[in-house]
Order: sequence, then structure tokens, then C-alpha cells
Amino acid sequence: MRLTQSMGPGPSGFDLNLLVALDVLLEEQSVQGAARRLHLSEPAMSRTLGRIRKALGDPVLVRAGRRMVPTPHALAVRAEVSAVVERARTLFAPSRYTELRSVSRTFTIISHDALAAAYAAPLFARLAEEAPGIRARFLAESHVDAPYLREGTADLEVGVVDTTAPEVHVEHLGEDRMVGVVRAGHPMLTGVLTPERFATEAEHLIVSRRGRLRGPVDTALAELGLERRVVGTVGTYPASLFVLRETDLVGLISSWAQPLAAALDLVTFEVPLPLPALRLGLAWHPRHDADPAHAWLRGCVRELVAGRQTPRTG
Repeated sequence: MRLTQSMGPGPSGFDLNLLVALDVLLEEQSVQGAARRLHLSEPAMSRTLGRIRKALGDPVLVRAGRRMVPTPHALAVRAEVSAVVERARTLFAPSRYTELRSVSRTFTIISHDALAAAYAAPLFARLAEEAPGIRARFLAESHVDAPYLREGTADLEVGVVDTTAPEVHVEHLGEDRMVGVVRAGHPMLTGVLTPERFATEAEHLIVSRRGRLRGPVDTALAELGLERRVVGTVGTYPASLFVLRETDLVGLISSWAQPLAAALDLVTFEVPLPLPALRLGLAWHPRHDADPAHAWLRGCVRELVAGRQTPRTG
């Protein structure tokens, strides 16, 4: 999007077109990438960045090795800049903006890594078919909590949403459960599986983005007077599956990620413990409520999650 020339310098002398450029620069964090998005030459984009720096009295983007990173002030205004540009886009180009095939956007999605592995491919296929100008950028959940939606770092969060920000909208999509996963031929797959066998007949691997060595399984076992041996943790479920394929360790995975395990010839089974359900949801900042493209993206993710097929365990 580019504002018309009639929307040029405002009362303060600030060219409102610079907001569009600033929004793209903060998203791409690259002069080259922003130039490509805005169909400008790199020298022209560099001059635009210079004008933005002068107008804001801040470097906005600074060199860090081979890449550029936003300054604290740029991070602080990022969400508001994005919101202003979205409101202008909706106001000044309604007919163009409601036609999905003409929309040129990049949406950033924070999601669990297993969710991205399970749903990114069908989402990309739908983007290519219905909205080829929209790109989806998946970011993994961090080991630290941060207000990604409020700051505009992400446009949508998918998974077990635990945000406490009061203004963030959270939509419940359903519930899921954890299942056990081991290599094919693992001894735990034979006979009746009891909590005692589950706890004592094998060592366990935990998936934790924070590196925690205990979880809901350990709480459930403790209530029965049992304890398992955890040998360590890894940060993502896909990584855990490769470890489990080469060892006799026992792991866990959510049921919607069972196709990932099956692709590696791993076998899933029901855990003989009363584990808490996983509440899956969507979360977004209210600045996107009236954004047709964002609403369409939410609908795509909602349909993918709701239409998932959970294979049988065993």
C-alpha cells in the first residue's frame, strides 16, 4: 500500500507515506527486503530510511553483524505504526483490500513447533490458491514470555494460549491430549500398560522450551506414589522424535502431531494416567478485528485445526 500524494506532508511536515515505509522496514528488518516489497531501488529505500530517522529522531534500524535490528524506540512504536497503516489501508482502498488475491501482506504466526509442522503445509497451499500475495511466517514459542501480540511482533498466536494481557482476544478451538510415543518394537508396547510399568520400565525424554525436568506426568505419577526417571529435555517435539527413533526412551506428543511420529515409524499409545487436557486456541490483538485479511487468516487456521484427523494410537 502507498498513500496518495494528496496525503503527503501533514501539518507537522511529516510525509504520511513514511508510515508505510516504516511499517515494512520494521517487518523486513532489511533495506533490501523493504525495497523489494515496496518496488523501490535500494538507494531510494535507504534515503527513505534516512527521512524516517530524521523525522523520528531515532536510528530505527541499526547494524548488528550482517543484519539490522530495530532500536528500543522502534519496537515501542511498531504496533501503533502497523495499526495506523492497517486503518489507512481499509479506509482508502476498501474495494482493493477486500479482494484477497490483490492483498500483499506478511503475517507472523507464533505457534507450537508441532502445530507448524502439522498445519503449515496445508496453510501455504491455501495461501497459494486463494491469496498468493499473502505470506505466512511461523515463529516458534520462546523460552521467555513476551507480549508479542501487543508489540506487533506477531499477528496471531496458535496453540495453548496462556497470555494474561487483558486486551488480547482469545478464541477457544477445542481440546487435545498428550499420548506416549516410542520406537516401533519398544517393550512398552506389549502387554497391559499400567502406571507402574510406564514409570519404571523405561527412561523418559521431556520436551520443554524452558528446559524443565518435570511436568504434568510427574504430578500424576506422584499422586500414585510413583516416580519416573527423566534423562533430559529437548526444546521441540520434532527434535524429540528423532531422539526417540534411535533410543529406548519414552516421549510424549500431542495427538494432532501423531502424523509426524508415524512418518518416522514411531508408535503412539495411550498414557495410563489422568493427564490434563490441552486447550487449543487462537489469540490476536484487537487492532486486527476489522482487518479482512487477518479475519480470513484466522478462518483458515480455525478450519485447519477443527478439521484435523486424529489417527488411532497403538
